[in-house]
Amino acid sequence: MKNYEVTFIVDPVLSGDEIKQAAQTYQDMLVKEQCNIVHVERMGLRQLAYPINRRSSGVYFCIEFEAQSGHFIPKMDLSFRRDERIMRFLTVKLDRYGVKYNDDKRNGLIGKKREVAEEVVPKVEEVKAKAAPAPAPESTPAPIAKSEEE
Repeated sequence: MKNYEVTFIVDPVLSGDEIKQAAQTYQDMLVKEQCNIVHVERMGLRQLAYPINRRSSGVYFCIEFEAQSGHFIPKMDLSFRRDERIMRFLTVKLDRYGVKYNDDKRNGLIGKKREVAEEVVPKVEEVKAKAAPAPAPESTPAPIAKSEEE
């Protein structure tokens, strides 16, 4: 089995149902071609690097799948080109490193945010204590009061 990944951008002007339907169309096309869909990721609405069709954002989808051969990919690319809902698309063949990277990413081994270490918390409190104004020293002499005799 060969591994592939197709990423495409759907026009954000469409309604939510139309956007889901556009993605479902291509999932159904892959299933019809006897492909095994490994993972479907809806990346959501994102800003584009440059305007496409006077749009500055788009809804990203990524479908990872396995197929016996890539004989249907030109037919799928033609379908992407004819579909007015699709702004851009890219189909790539994944090597073993790409498959492992995607698998690790799905399992949370890549791209996971680090948790704040417990050692950092006391340091923050120390910084706040240093930034607070110091109390006035108590050794300053009090002013001398004048007596009535003078």
